[in-house]
Amino acid sequence: MAEKALVVVESPAKAKTIKKYLGAGFEVKASVGHVKDLPKSKMGVRVEDGFEPEYETIRGKGKVLQEIRKAAKEADMVYLAPDPDREGEAIAWHIFSELKVPEEKVRRVMFHEITKNGVQSALKQPTTLNANRFNSQQARRILDRLVGYNISPLLWDKVRRGLSAGRVQSVAVRVIVEREREIAAFEPVEYWTVDALFEGAEPPPVKAKLFRIGDKKAELSTEAEANAVLAAVRPGPFRVAEVKERDRQQQPPAPFTTSRLQQDAARAFRFTAKRTMNVAQRLYEGVELGESGSVGLITYMRTDSTRLSDDAVAAAREYIGKKFGPTYLPEAPRVFKTKGRAQDAHEAVRPTSLEFPPSRVKQYLEPDAYKLYTLIWNRFVACQMAAAVHASTTIDIEAPEGHTFRATGSVVKFDGFTAVYQETRSEDAEESDDAGKLPKLTVGDTLEALSVEGKQHFTAPPPRFTEASLVRELEEKGIGRPSTYASIISTIQTKEYVEKEDQRFRPTELGTIVCDLLVESFPQVFDVGFTARMEDQLDEIEDGRVDWKALLGEFWGGLEETLEQAKSNMRNVKREEIPTEIPCPKDGSLLVIKFGKNGSFLACSNYPDCRFTGEFRRKDDGTIELVQDEQVGESCPDCQDGELIFKKGKFGRFIGCSNYPTCRYTRAISTGVTCPKCGEGSLIEKRSRRGKTFYSCSRYPECDHAQWDKPLPIKCETCEHPYIEQKMTRKGPGAVTCPSCGTTYPDEVLKKVPGVG
Repeated sequence: MAEKALVVVESPAKAKTIKKYLGAGFEVKASVGHVKDLPKSKMGVRVEDGFEPEYETIRGKGKVLQEIRKAAKEADMVYLAPDPDREGEAIAWHIFSELKVPEEKVRRVMFHEITKNGVQSALKQPTTLNANRFNSQQARRILDRLVGYNISPLLWDKVRRGLSAGRVQSVAVRVIVEREREIAAFEPVEYWTVDALFEGAEPPPVKAKLFRIGDKKAELSTEAEANAVLAAVRPGPFRVAEVKERDRQQQPPAPFTTSRLQQDAARAFRFTAKRTMNVAQRLYEGVELGESGSVGLITYMRTDSTRLSDDAVAAAREYIGKKFGPTYLPEAPRVFKTKGRAQDAHEAVRPTSLEFPPSRVKQYLEPDAYKLYTLIWNRFVACQMAAAVHASTTIDIEAPEGHTFRATGSVVKFDGFTAVYQETRSEDAEESDDAGKLPKLTVGDTLEALSVEGKQHFTAPPPRFTEASLVRELEEKGIGRPSTYASIISTIQTKEYVEKEDQRFRPTELGTIVCDLLVESFPQVFDVGFTARMEDQLDEIEDGRVDWKALLGEFWGGLEETLEQAKSNMRNVKREEIPTEIPCPKDGSLLVIKFGKNGSFLACSNYPDCRFTGEFRRKDDGTIELVQDEQVGESCPDCQDGELIFKKGKFGRFIGCSNYPTCRYTRAISTGVTCPKCGEGSLIEKRSRRGKTFYSCSRYPECDHAQWDKPLPIKCETCEHPYIEQKMTRKGPGAVTCPSCGTTYPDEVLKKVPGVG
């Protein structure tokens, strides 16, 4: 290696960790992410000139580039070491374009783990800049720019200003919208089961379900069919017809890919994909571990490979043998196949060294980092352990007239890898009928029925997506790449196209309208299959099998044609007025449904002569009704003529005058509770960016007190604290308690809360 070298990485945290592993002859600089990008003020792509991008230095990065350029001129060799993926390759190319040094003086380095061995080994094996990988990133960036900068203005014109269309994000919204429509269209189907509890000579009792009638599977559609079964079988007798016992092996799961890590963290800790990736980034770049200094605890976290290095597998097997013993160690190392489109450039997400078990580093990690690191550690160790063995038993019980009940049970015979790791159950997984341990029964034993009951059920609609199941759906459909899921999911919420309700995604009215407009006008661009194929072609660019400009030309040809049609044919939601049969309360003209910045609302068809507006509710039969304004019980202090009413706006509920827009008086909704922090302001109702109600001081920003629990202006009877609170949980309003002494109050106390404006 050169006598004096410069290493350029992305983040200051990574630079600090790497500097520790290198000698005095190395200088380490951080680019702090991208240094150049397409301009924000225009499309920045010269379509007519072969899709030539017009990159410019990102504001604030001029000084960073100046420092890197100066250090590069003084160095004998420059190692460009941004992250080992397409985005990192683009950063490397953009830095290289600004260095003004000979090409032979520059090398590309990939740090797959930020450890002493990982860093030093990578520097001994430098490569050249990868043009194909950079072109793949450029193609993706330009594709997104062609869509965003050409279609978004249409949405501004037809719906409202500030909206955006995204090549991938809009398809993700479509997936959520279509699931919502499946749910709305679902018609539940009635079915019945017959469950029994039998008692043999030895405990425990046996839970069983009607399994077969004659030689056909038991399928009961009505109560009459269930009652017919009950009449036939209740008199008995009941006899054990068959007992099957077998050992079932449960193999350990593969080590984490990015997608699986996001899914497991969502199920186990309710982490969003974005939160998971932020925490993983910190674990990868380096964590201060006391005397050990800064250590990168996990390998690179953006990967869809399940491959593990031979050294990592050997270390895991040695650790398992010492900690758990030979019975927990398979004869040969486990090898996991990487699926489908997956790129195999990186290893799976794993600990960089087994010298740092979670218990050793817990004191140095923030809670989120400790949880995620423990999850990664356990999954990695478990993937090289022996299978768990379950002793499964199936008992068929013969009942009168050819009816057969079945009981199943399973007990752990050998815990194997589950001694370390058990996958968190999916939120949508069906409940198992497995009853655990069953009594010892033999064929011919007679049983007594303690109960035989029919139960009514209805089929359920497909569930709304959770964070974990949405990530799984995006992966299975090939929408985006695991490294982009976090930003996709975050963006569609920030843009208010979808929202979370009880930890599940549902489209907003705005999201549904935008989705429908885009699919109607650009059916191919926002097609799930087309988007997935585009991802494959981006991979092929990286592999050198597809020319990036040819791909862009083919895409633009189709988009340009539909753009012109959409400009004239796309529905103008801004100007739409859907007639209703509801008379206007002010002048009797019929009301119409219009769409505004806060969603759909009712307005008088006689506008502008009559400016009445109101909210509406859609009933189960599809008809709508005018929602009456909730009165505060006060006259407007400004105009003296109007009544104060509760209203809803972009930032939550507020109080306004019924004479709006003639009178524009508004004020926040006060709880009647004095701020416990400053003692001057009052706690008022507000809404967070995610749509969740909270309560904060009316003197903000002078006072920054805020809380989720709802304050109630009732003095505590036990400790005389000036107010009590109602807990607000994920499932809705909870217990009413005193925040000072913890006294719990019955819900009836809510009736004593005075109406406060």
